[in-house]
Parts: sequence; structure tokens; C-alpha cells
Amino acid sequence: MEKQYWWKLLCVPILLYVIIVGITVPLGTGIVSMSKSSAQTGTTLTTTIETYNTFLTKSKKTRAWLRKVLADKSTISLAAQNVKVIDDNHAELTFNIPSHIPSAQSHLMFSLIIDSDHDGYGVLPSYVKINQTQVDSIKGRAVWENSEINNLSDRGTNFPFRGLLFETIRNTYFHVPLWFGMLFLLMGATYNSFMFLRTKDPDHDLRAEVKTAVGLLFGILGIVTGMLWAKATWQTYWTWKEIKLNMTAIALLIYFAYFVLRNAFDDLERRGQVAAVYNLFAFVAAIVLINVIPRMVDSLHPGSGGNPAMGGSDLDGTMRWIFYPAIIGWSLLGFWIATIFYRYRVLQEKYLELD
Repeated sequence: MEKQYWWKLLCVPILLYVIIVGITVPLGTGIVSMSKSSAQTGTTLTTTIETYNTFLTKSKKTRAWLRKVLADKSTISLAAQNVKVIDDNHAELTFNIPSHIPSAQSHLMFSLIIDSDHDGYGVLPSYVKINQTQVDSIKGRAVWENSEINNLSDRGTNFPFRGLLFETIRNTYFHVPLWFGMLFLLMGATYNSFMFLRTKDPDHDLRAEVKTAVGLLFGILGIVTGMLWAKATWQTYWTWKEIKLNMTAIALLIYFAYFVLRNAFDDLERRGQVAAVYNLFAFVAAIVLINVIPRMVDSLHPGSGGNPAMGGSDLDGTMRWIFYPAIIGWSLLGFWIATIFYRYRVLQEKYLELD
């Protein structure tokens, strides 16, 4: 018995690991905002920054740099002339901007890096705009002295700070894996529908029904967790301007129609045939609506507008150690629920036969 259901036993520790680690691991150091984020060459930039998850007053050494990767892939950086800690989450930075930059561009966007020996380092990417009053890349190479960025402090294991997401980044281990679980269940249901059309075995039709039902449940949970995430990051539970939300809603409505269609037939064989054909269509439509169309247009979601999902900007190494087990764990849970529902439906059918 244990050998047959080993995957169910595996599901429990995986999900416990995902939930406990996903909730308890802290976020890394982050930079929330700057009081001033632009300057001219040959001037002094003084700005006050707000940080996240830091205790700057406990830091013995706090450093900061402006950093830019140029078109030729070379990197230029400028260390802060002065770092004045105001409190645990605020510091005043002063940068003396050289008269020229070794670039032919009239303005460049620099990333801001702050490093604390107590809290580790944080990055605010492409946020500080430096305008060149006179463009002269040759003179820029002569006057610009790169400040080395080395020996950055390591705070230990943490999740990356994302300015828009903050702590809601942990929803990555729930919202996204639920969608994966939904797709795997619907894929299994599509297989059973195909096998029913080949064999006319009513058991395949029943398995397709229960897997589709649980897949739809996971889809609803994915929508709900996504709406909560949207409220925290976009300040609204739903926006009709977000293509992926709307396409996903349409895909779920198509699967709701699957059950409406099933209930329209009393003849079991006819019902199974029509439902199986519709299920094949529904799965293809869902793949197109959820995974193809959103990639063709701009969207706030990762994996849209030509941007590959789960890329380096979306997940770091620490998150992957939880994210991939989360996909496995939630998917196994979905199939476990499907087996329970299948047994219930088998007993229900037998009861109806006896009645």
C-alpha cells in the first residue's frame, strides 16, 4: 500500500517545507525611494534614501555606489563621497558627479547600490538619471575614475527585495504553482478524454470529469490568490486592462461550460463522447488563452510582451529552491484530491445503480 501511494506521502513534507520556508525566510535589504534621483554632470548629488528591512544604526560601515553597464558591456561606478545614517531606514548620500561620463549618450540611468555590514546589500536598478551637459566620451574616460564595488556584505539566506512586491513576493509559492497544478490536472483530464474516445471505457470519462473539476478548483484558487496579490501591488482586485487576467477568466468559463454540457445529456455514452470532444477543445483553448496570447502583448505579468517567465529578474537562486518544490507539492496535492473525488464518484455511481 505504501509503495502504491508513495507520491501522496511525498506531497505532505514538500508542502510543509514550502509553507514554512516560504513564510519564514526574510527579505533581503531593499531601497524603497530616493528624495532626489537626477543630477547634472559636474555637480553634487545629495539625496536621502529610504531602505527596507535594515538596521542602519547598527551598521559599523555603510557604503553606496552608482553603477552603470555601458553599451560596450563595460561597467562604470561611482562611490558615495559621504554616507550619513539618519535612522534604521534612512540615510543621506552624497555623490560628486564628474564633469563628463565615458559615454556618447546625453543621459544615463544608473543603479544605486547600498551596502551595510549589518544588513547586507541592496540594489535599486536603473533609477538615478545623470544628464551630461556636454557630451565628450573621450574626456569622460579621462576624468571618470571607477570606484571598485567589492567585498559586499552577505546577510545570509534571504529572498530578493522587489520594490513593487515587498513581502507579497512569497505569494509566488502559492499563486503560480496552483496554475501549474491546474494545467497538469487538465492535461491528465484531456488524456482521459482522448482515451475514452478510443476505448469507450466509462472509467476514463469519470476520471476526466474529476480531474477537470479539481483542475477548475485550482484555477479558482489561482484567481483568488492572484486577485489578493493584485490588490497589494496594483491597488485593485481586478483590472480589465490586464490581458492575462481576462484571458484566464475566459479559460475558466470555458471549463465551467464543460460541466454544463455534461448535465445536458442523460445518455451516458452520448454524454461521455460530447464531453470528451469538448474537453480536447477546452484544453487547447486554455493553453492559447493563458500561455500564448499574453506573451504577444504588453502585460504587468512576467512572461508577457515577449518577456520569458521565471527569468533571472523574476526568480533568484534562493526562490528556486522553494518555487520548484512548490510546483511539485501543489500538483501532487491536486492529483491526491482527484483520487479522493474519484472514489467518491465511483461510490455515488454504485449507489445510483442500486437505487
